[in-house]
Amino acid sequence: MSQATEPLIVVGVDGSNHSKEALRWAVRQATLVGGRVHAVMSWEWSTNPFSVGGDTVVGGRQPLSPEETSRVKLIDVVTETIGESPPVPVHSRMVQGPAAKVLVEASGAADLLVVGTRGYGGFKGALLGSVSQQVTQHAHCSVVVVREKSAG
Repeated sequence: MSQATEPLIVVGVDGSNHSKEALRWAVRQATLVGGRVHAVMSWEWSTNPFSVGGDTVVGGRQPLSPEETSRVKLIDVVTETIGESPPVPVHSRMVQGPAAKVLVEASGAADLLVVGTRGYGGFKGALLGSVSQQVTQHAHCSVVVVREKSAG
């Protein structure tokens, strides 16, 4: 449990629609409980021997490292999803490592962990994604799994 007076809600963000829906849900919940949100994105060094270069060029500036690229992506996703002035404090965090491990570790300081899951139809609809499944089994706090809203 968090030692702060404001409940801490950690939400996993990867830029996908289901993680954006999880972020929106986390902000709404934090608003209801007087809490704060940590939007967490993990990043890893590419181990693909066939990848061309490890750096990304943004706006003609110097190449960005994988960590810096992820940091820019996280800020863009958070701003696009909840705006520049959310109703509760939202802190964006980049952490190196596999997503499930990073989120389970972040759950140690959280009151609630929120993740998205891919919304498949039919039988696959009953299955969680690998990250959401791992965090529901290993998190140190309660977990909410949010589905992306269907288009219909």
